[in-house]
Amino acid sequence: MTPIHTAAAHSPARRVWQRFRQQRLGYWSLIVFVVAFVLSLAGPLWSNDRPLVVRYDGQFYFPLVKNYPETTFGGDFPTPTDYLDPYIRQRFDAPGNFALYPLNPYYYDTLNYFSGAPNPAPPSRENWLGTDDRGRDLVARLLYGFRVSVLFGLALSAIGTVLGMLAGALQGYFGGRTDLAGQRLIEIWSAMPELYLLIIFASIFEPGFILLIVLLSLFGWIGLSDYVRAEFLRNRQQDYVRAARAMGLSHWQIIWRHVLPNSLTPVITFLPFRMSGSILALTSLDFLGLGVPSPTPSLGELLAQGKANLDAWWIALSTFSVLVLTLLLLTFMGDALRNALDTRMATPAGTGGRR
Repeated sequence: MTPIHTAAAHSPARRVWQRFRQQRLGYWSLIVFVVAFVLSLAGPLWSNDRPLVVRYDGQFYFPLVKNYPETTFGGDFPTPTDYLDPYIRQRFDAPGNFALYPLNPYYYDTLNYFSGAPNPAPPSRENWLGTDDRGRDLVARLLYGFRVSVLFGLALSAIGTVLGMLAGALQGYFGGRTDLAGQRLIEIWSAMPELYLLIIFASIFEPGFILLIVLLSLFGWIGLSDYVRAEFLRNRQQDYVRAARAMGLSHWQIIWRHVLPNSLTPVITFLPFRMSGSILALTSLDFLGLGVPSPTPSLGELLAQGKANLDAWWIALSTFSVLVLTLLLLTFMGDALRNALDTRMATPAGTGGRR
């Protein structure tokens, strides 16, 4: 083995990844979570009320990327085509014509006007998990609701992590009056009633994805800043920091090159748990009616429907299952990542056991 390959095999990131793979539950949870998220991002390809491709009168049409009026397919009105209309489907079944529909022919806001059961309809061949109280397909609502929740969790976790690292780094590295002033400001800011502020802003502005991220980001960084501050307070007294100061490096160079890389353990460890908290926060706000506006797909809104329609057991059961499974996957990933970053664990065979 060449020296380059040996260095790569002994790199800290490689050792952490090998220890993470040893945590089988967390490793497979990561795979399942990533696959589910990728499938949700590609949701329009397999859960949509528009065909993927249509061949009509010898020509090909692609409804996913372009809107076609009903008159294009033999309809009477120049309005957007309802591809679930039995008349339109009959036109596609004519000789020489065809339409390739997604696996689940419903979008998250599609109303099933042709259902034979009253809404909310129980699971059937048309709607595998049933419909909600407005006749929208539950599979589509859960798929796109999961995507919205994960994207919200990623965005909120990223913003909170950056703000928390910045606040904790400044306090921990400079210490003294900077640390004291920062701690007093954080104590005052954390005493603000977050839920009341959300209610006030929700009454003034129309709730939306961006507004919720901004409001929750104002408070989501506080917990992480404490851990980063403690790491910086410990690492700023290390010999390598003193050597960097003696070499004439600036404060920002020392923070970026030396202290920050050695203070990332709590940041990385808490990422899955921060995502869990972000998803739960969005679900709770949607359940209370303070979250994303309708018809945006939301797990919290579906839970509220399940509470209001106790006889429609399929709404609460399916939504609760998706939410619990998502949180369990993130929790298993967080536990495995925490164990992988624990340097007291044994190094896997073949990744640097010899010194």
